[in-house]
Amino acid sequence: MKYIISTLGCKVNQYETQAMEGFLNEAGFEHAAPGEIADAVIVNTCAVTAESGRKSRQMIRRLRDENPGAVLAVCGCYSQIEPDAVKEIGADVIFGAADRKKLVDAVVKACTAGEKTRDIDEPFKRREIERLPAGAVDHRTRAMLKIQDGCVNFCTYCIIPYTRGRLRSLPCDEAARESARLDAEGYREIVLTGIEVASYGVDLPGKPGLADVIEAVAAASPHMRIRLGSLEPTVITEDFCRRLAATGKLCRHFHLSLQSGCDRTLKAMNRKYDTAAFFEKTELLRKYFPGCALTGDLITGFPGETGEDNAATAAFLEKCSFAAMHVFPYSRRPGTPADEMPDQCPKKVKEERAHEQQRLCDSMHRDFLRSCVGQTLPVLFESEEDGFCTGHSDTYMPVRVKGTALRGRLLDVRIERVEGETLCGTLL
Repeated sequence: MKYIISTLGCKVNQYETQAMEGFLNEAGFEHAAPGEIADAVIVNTCAVTAESGRKSRQMIRRLRDENPGAVLAVCGCYSQIEPDAVKEIGADVIFGAADRKKLVDAVVKACTAGEKTRDIDEPFKRREIERLPAGAVDHRTRAMLKIQDGCVNFCTYCIIPYTRGRLRSLPCDEAARESARLDAEGYREIVLTGIEVASYGVDLPGKPGLADVIEAVAAASPHMRIRLGSLEPTVITEDFCRRLAATGKLCRHFHLSLQSGCDRTLKAMNRKYDTAAFFEKTELLRKYFPGCALTGDLITGFPGETGEDNAATAAFLEKCSFAAMHVFPYSRRPGTPADEMPDQCPKKVKEERAHEQQRLCDSMHRDFLRSCVGQTLPVLFESEEDGFCTGHSDTYMPVRVKGTALRGRLLDVRIERVEGETLCGTLL
């Protein structure tokens, strides 16, 4: 039988999708070729914004129409909070943001016996992290390991605490064993991901921190470099940076959840820092990881945001000198406090501010790329085409060199020029 999986949203969803692909392969399913009609379709949804929910519904409908007769399964954050809407679209198997192995078993039953399943749990009753095999399907060069799930920050714009539940962490020894296995299988980079990794360990005996699990993974996997997923800036301290730098394994790429460069807006968002504290964190990272790439997320047009607030954000972005930024116009999410706030910005204003901030961020991105010329960067090569190989540097910038048979190798490249969005250079 053939299957298709479509994934929306964050790296945690991507991680959980690769685990489901592995379970399906073990059950005797095969990934459908492009254009081939599948016997089973799984959509792993996102609900972080109302727009994410709309895109999830759109994907479900599209794949249902393109694969008539297929078993349609839906999981993830959107189906966790909107299972009835998913049922109305025609899903045969409906799960939320948990129990991926159980979901695949239900898909197999639906394909073989026509049995439909709806299994939506209570997120805040989850006590332990879901154990899913780390790695990647189809021999990709970069592996992922989910070390944490859940969030209790309750930012006013975010629905995720209500879909993912309380904080749960993977014990350090288990993370070390998984990373050692991946190292032995030949992976040369591991991405440590989670919903809110800065809170790693608060639920575990002895309350180990994020630095502890990174040190454990580094010691267990001598041939792999370590890349972190999105970070809350609150975890970044002098001790944290010193310990991570001492491993010699950490990629110099830090994706920080900024959301706004205006203190008044940050307070309305219920973020746990102000701009002064955030800037201090960027200075610490640059002190211990010279030349690092700082990237982030930004929301424009949050309720109550004025033109002056937007200008303050632009000035702060320039002060921090980001290498890249994901910019989103605020999208109302029913069920969150921000949805009920007064002074909602008109759609046109939100989009205009997003375009304005994106232009600034694109300019900073070009500046960062130009700053890489003349440097020697470690590159993990991932693809080959027409006598050229392409990969990503430790700063997560795309790099291309002339050469063949480099896929999966981690090599030093002398950067000579920038072509569009890509760094070009020569192997050393």
